[in-house]
Amino acid sequence: MKLAHARIVTKNVPALARFYEEITGITPAGVEDYKEFQTPAGAFAISSQNKMDLHGARAATAGANRSMILDFEVADVDMERARLSAIVEQFVLEPTDQPWGNRSMMFRDPDGNLINFFTRAAEAKLVASRQE
Repeated sequence: MKLAHARIVTKNVPALARFYEEITGITPAGVEDYKEFQTPAGAFAISSQNKMDLHGARAATAGANRSMILDFEVADVDMERARLSAIVEQFVLEPTDQPWGNRSMMFRDPDGNLINFFTRAAEAKLVASRQE
């Protein structure tokens, strides 16, 4: 079995796709009601509520997620925090060293979905030593 991708359902695909393009730097492919972002490790997509209502048994509700987190590995969490300050409205967790060694921060997209940007433990230590 292979996980193909994750999908976010929204009432405004163009706006949410622009947000994800800004935070990831990835240009999505697709049409007005479905955009897909390819990463080296896999993909995630944004689909309209209307498309899900028509073809997905009305099983998903846009803007209702409070349990899933999209995790993105980045080179430097603190640098990303500074870059995203003009884009992100709600930071949930400021850059923090986690007990397992990673440095991470969490924020919400415009629909309220939770996003985690993290730097792996070894890279976090390397970035910190360069800043000293």
